[in-house]
Amino acid sequence: MTNQQSPIPVVVNGAAGKMGREVVKAVAQAKDMTLLGAIDRTPEHQGKDVGEVAGCGPLEVPIVSDLQGMLVLATQEREQGVMVDFTHPDSVYENVRSAIAYGIRPVVGTTGLSVEQIQDLADFADKASTGALIIPNFSIGMVLLQQAAIQASQYFDHVEIIELHHNQKADAPSGTALQTAQLLAELGKTFNPPSVEETEKLPGARGSQAEEGIRIHSIRLPGLIAHQEVIFGASGQIYTLRHDTTDRSCYMPGVLLAIRKVTQLKSLVYGLEKIL
Repeated sequence: MTNQQSPIPVVVNGAAGKMGREVVKAVAQAKDMTLLGAIDRTPEHQGKDVGEVAGCGPLEVPIVSDLQGMLVLATQEREQGVMVDFTHPDSVYENVRSAIAYGIRPVVGTTGLSVEQIQDLADFADKASTGALIIPNFSIGMVLLQQAAIQASQYFDHVEIIELHHNQKADAPSGTALQTAQLLAELGKTFNPPSVEETEKLPGARGSQAEEGIRIHSIRLPGLIAHQEVIFGASGQIYTLRHDTTDRSCYMPGVLLAIRKVTQLKSLVYGLEKIL
């Protein structure tokens, strides 16, 4: 529970999506939050009770498509509102900018923002003294995997990342894989020193190359949810770290934590590990 007297008003953007529905259920059950609004642009869900769509029973909150109008409504609440965004890489930047402009604190689970866009949003949040959280992965298990990878990187010079997601994910590599590579790249060493001059017979066969020589491979298949392997190699041994998501409910403790924490921030923070 937070120290706030009134529940935190929460607007869920992308409420009819797979992650959006889980967020709706989690917020509706949280005693220190109130579901103020549900935004989704899918035509067949307009006007429907978001609780019915999410499968948790009626909540008397209709799904609407007007984000700006909902942000204006949120500004009239006694407590400062939070917008949780699980939409699409094409729209997330404008969504977050709009929320900050209205003084509504964004918690962003949508990936696909460029480094430049994140920096721009960070500058905008600083000027507005408004908290914002961009979280590539809300799973506590993934944070632990990344911390283990950082430890292992002290002893291994060769590493590759494989991320596997459902085939409706729009961006590749995943934001989590990029963040994992970034965390390893910040350690000040270059990985995968070449031992042979490689030739790709098909472009992209060796995956994409992030900073410091780290390779990332993306797999998209129906039946998957979200999975990541970080594979370290050395002479005579392989060390594999793997995280598997079997149900999207695993992200909800992290989402609820982020909603509570963002109300205490005055700037943009990137990564769940920063608020644990």
